[in-house]
Amino acid sequence: MHYKDLIVWQKAMDLTTEIYRLTKKLPKEELYGLTNQMRRAAVSIPSNIAEGNARFSTKDYLRFLSMSRGSKAELETQLLLCIRLNYLVQEDIDSALSLLNEIERMLNSMITKLREKEKSTRD
Repeated sequence: MHYKDLIVWQKAMDLTTEIYRLTKKLPKEELYGLTNQMRRAAVSIPSNIAEGNARFSTKDYLRFLSMSRGSKAELETQLLLCIRLNYLVQEDIDSALSLLNEIERMLNSMITKLREKEKSTRD
């Protein structure tokens, strides 16, 4: 299956769009701080899904999905930090957090299935 057909990739693209919208609300002095970091983490999620999908080995795919999951945790932390710093309010980030949770569940499911597939080919 091509990465563009993966629902998790599509949702990660939606999330990235949402993060770009949200980061426009951050103070200008955060442009090279949180804004840039949040955008990079968001872009990293669908990018790693796509790159892993394009690889020829299950092991590589698993590694890139794991990196996507790490970027998901990084982005979630940064969103919560924006609340603590009073840059955003909870209502601002609810949609992004919901997408992050959905993406995490999908990534976990993909990782589990790929690990099972990898194990069965070794046995």
